[in-house]
Amino acid sequence: MSRSGNRRTRTADNTGLIPILARKVREVEAAAQRGKVAPANRTKFLVVALLMREERASIKTDAALSDAERAEQLKRLDGIASILARTAARDTSLIALLENDATSLSPAAKKLRREYLEDAGYDVPDDEPDVIAPTATVVPPELAERQVVPTSVKSRQLANPFMAPDLTPAKPHGAGRLSNWELLGPLYRAFEYGAGGRAASMELPEAPTIDRLSPPGHELMVHQSRFLQSVQAGHRTFLLADEPGLGKTAQSLLAASVADAYPLLAVVPNVVKMNWAREVEIWTPHRRATVVHGDGENLDAFADVVVVNYEVLDRHLSWLGTMGFRGMVVDEAHFIKNMSSLRSRNVLALADRIRHTAPGGNPLMMALTGTPLINDVDDFRAIWQFLGWIDGTKPTPVLMERLEEVGLTPADTGFFAEAREAVIDMGIVRRRKIDVAADLPSKRIVDLPVELDDDLGRSIRDAERELQARLVTRYRRLVAARAASRGDEVDDLPDDDLMRLVARQELEDTQATEQGLNVFTMVRQIGTAKAGLAADYAAQLARSVGKVVFFAKHIAVMDAAEELFAKRELKTVSIRGDQSATLRQREIDAFNNDPDVSVAVCSLTAAGVGLNLQSASNVVLAELSWTAAEQTQAIDRVHRIGQEEPVTAWRIIAAQTIDTRIAELIDSKQGLAARALDGSDAEVGSTDSVQLDALVSLLRSALED
Repeated sequence: MSRSGNRRTRTADNTGLIPILARKVREVEAAAQRGKVAPANRTKFLVVALLMREERASIKTDAALSDAERAEQLKRLDGIASILARTAARDTSLIALLENDATSLSPAAKKLRREYLEDAGYDVPDDEPDVIAPTATVVPPELAERQVVPTSVKSRQLANPFMAPDLTPAKPHGAGRLSNWELLGPLYRAFEYGAGGRAASMELPEAPTIDRLSPPGHELMVHQSRFLQSVQAGHRTFLLADEPGLGKTAQSLLAASVADAYPLLAVVPNVVKMNWAREVEIWTPHRRATVVHGDGENLDAFADVVVVNYEVLDRHLSWLGTMGFRGMVVDEAHFIKNMSSLRSRNVLALADRIRHTAPGGNPLMMALTGTPLINDVDDFRAIWQFLGWIDGTKPTPVLMERLEEVGLTPADTGFFAEAREAVIDMGIVRRRKIDVAADLPSKRIVDLPVELDDDLGRSIRDAERELQARLVTRYRRLVAARAASRGDEVDDLPDDDLMRLVARQELEDTQATEQGLNVFTMVRQIGTAKAGLAADYAAQLARSVGKVVFFAKHIAVMDAAEELFAKRELKTVSIRGDQSATLRQREIDAFNNDPDVSVAVCSLTAAGVGLNLQSASNVVLAELSWTAAEQTQAIDRVHRIGQEEPVTAWRIIAAQTIDTRIAELIDSKQGLAARALDGSDAEVGSTDSVQLDALVSLLRSALED
């Protein structure tokens, strides 16, 4: 971003840019002294810091200034820098803004920068757009060479080469009272100032008496049914901002079923893409899902739901833009808040194409996020553009029509509150756990399968196959020896008793040597491989709903998690086995009482009993326990008397590994306690250890292949 060399002469009086920056930075400092800095003042802080650096560089190279004048001007800028530093020390979230440059400014910040420069007498050219708009084509030129077209996609194109044209006529929109007003700024301020105590959630229809949408064996909660009734009534754009744990994925998949929005595109974070495929099987079992991995070698282009993660999206833009999607979901939509990032531009370009080419028109567009706002109300911009409510610089006709119906302009009293309601009615849905507590069980466990598709993941799968081969070799020796002793022929059918004998021998050998490849080292490797994904999900939860308890078994996993949390600027406490009682209690008190502490990183064995961490209602189990009781004890650090919210435990499971089987075995062990102590008729599984059953499962799988 540039400014003209035409400017007023710098003087030591109160004209020019420096006095303006001084006044503005003092306003921000005063706000910081009163408490947390509001979004508008954060923007002001950012612009002052940027212009101060620009002015310093300009003064140093200005040949028209004498040495004395230059020294005086730089001294005044140093004063502004000191105020910036003091303010950032009061509110540490401002520190990151000191590093921003003009290329990363939001439209609101660009507008404020222009205002300050013009007030100082600078000529600011109109040579740059306020917003970096999505490219006209889905594939930006810089990504053209990276595009891949999986074989399955080519087969689909050959099978169905024609796309139904969208003949829906464009709705005429005449000029109204608001046509000459700049509206995006007032709309953002409407959410900052115009709440009036009302939650930002549209009115939803009442839930039907009978649940006719969920598949057998599953049941919708009331808040989910009400959302789906809105889809049933014809609403097609939603910012679904429910807190984590309220079933946003299930709601969006059933919404696609209700709206017949197939094929459906889901753009999601890597950590949850396997879970999306599993949720499709659970909630819409009559539909097929396909997950895009890498270059899409195993893609099923004829599937109803295509799941792709942000990290590989750039390789698949060309064919995704031709699939004729009738719906699109963006999960964790705050990932696209930075309008200048390539990730955001890719998502917005795809969304724009889907809106304009969806067969029949009116596609289902859903943005899912528990944290639509992170730093500034301007974070709404990308999400609203994805949903088609704005086009980057102004409201689109459908939102403009709602604003015209309000009958007010931004200059009128009451506009902010009414404009806020108009935007909310476009499709903002926000429920908190505490709001729908009656719908939820007091405690539940949610499994999140993740794919280990890196080198470590591949080595784990190789190690699992090696362990299986060793078990098979032992088993076949036993079978052959038994057949020889009886004089019988070798029986190829798996024998449960022999498989258990092989598993016991393996465990005994493992405990004797404690070295080499075994089930324990495999589980440790899986935990290490999952660490980053588990910590990433915990960080998302912390940003969405507040405090989170993160459990792991191994020190390496805890260390990796704490490193990631530090990079995300999340304050943590650590509860480990080598701490003194005093230090441990200090960490517990900090977690429960300090609002700035976001995550408690806990050892599953050292922190699983005797602790009270009920200031959180979300638990992340990064590694699985070997016993159901240990898992229960960990969750019950949060699920305790005095807990006012339903508790959700998120188990991170490595898909296509022994981790999946261990999770199933742990759940089966719960049946014994439920049957013996709680009067439940739950089925009781094997009474063997989880380690033994896991080895038997590996062996059985190898023999049946």
